[in-house]
Amino acid sequence: MLKVAILDDYQNVSQEFVDLKKLSGKYEIKIFSEPFKNEEEAIQKLKEFEALLIMRERTLISKNLINNLKKLKFIITSGMRNKAIDLQATKEKKIIVSGTEINSNPAAELTWALILGLARNIKPEIDNMFQGYWQTTIGVELKGKILGLIGLGKIGSQVAKIAKAFGMQVVVWSENLDLNKCKELEVLPVSKEDLLKTSDFISIHVVLGDRYKDLIKLKEFDIMKKTAFLINTSRGQIVNEDDLIIALSTNVIAGAGLDVYEKEPLPSDHKLRFLPNALLVPHIGYVTAENYSIFYTQMFENLEACVTGKAIRKIE
Repeated sequence: MLKVAILDDYQNVSQEFVDLKKLSGKYEIKIFSEPFKNEEEAIQKLKEFEALLIMRERTLISKNLINNLKKLKFIITSGMRNKAIDLQATKEKKIIVSGTEINSNPAAELTWALILGLARNIKPEIDNMFQGYWQTTIGVELKGKILGLIGLGKIGSQVAKIAKAFGMQVVVWSENLDLNKCKELEVLPVSKEDLLKTSDFISIHVVLGDRYKDLIKLKEFDIMKKTAFLINTSRGQIVNEDDLIIALSTNVIAGAGLDVYEKEPLPSDHKLRFLPNALLVPHIGYVTAENYSIFYTQMFENLEACVTGKAIRKIE
């Protein structure tokens, strides 16, 4: 029987989306709901498995891990892109890697939850309501404000459309900006510096790569308005976390809404957790019932296809 490991099922919900009991005659399945402490532990606990079903960019599937998992044949990830997998190493070991579809709208929706939460001080007001207080902050309106989008791909485009509905002005920058899309969405392409200088809200929607790592550092925070808010639902490494903590703790900017972090899960004693102007959620941009249904259903579809020698949704 094929030994299958489901990794990083933090909420232990995979069984809610796939009937694992029905598959028990075909596969020997083990669920790992806690992240591994380190790579050594991962190697030790996964060495007997032939297939890994993983959530993208949680456990690092490094060359060393791959080389030490001698029985591994298949890696199936949520989404069709996962930078945590060393694809060169999988190719060398002839391990098949495949992915699933993913809805992009949940990330755009969460972006707006963070923007609105910051604009209207939702977290402190909720906290204060439970403490017995009433109307302790003053919010700001979105109408007439400038939203700066770093990136205008699938998610950035959806965020832009919603901004227009709120009556916001939208400015956009990225290294490979599609000017035709800017025209279509009626958003203004600007330089990175102008976006940082003029925007009231800055939201990041680019794919992490060398050119975008540490894109926002102290120099960039100093350019921003003191009343500006930064929102990051893309990847933690795009914003230098140490510099972000300095900017927030010294009120260089008004606040930040974050769904992503350099290290995930975010350590319980991390400084970001204790900043009153940081609105934090635990990387839930894609964590919806609809997406999880797609992920787990297609993961097992992929596994069936791999076992029969007709792999689908391959990532190379």
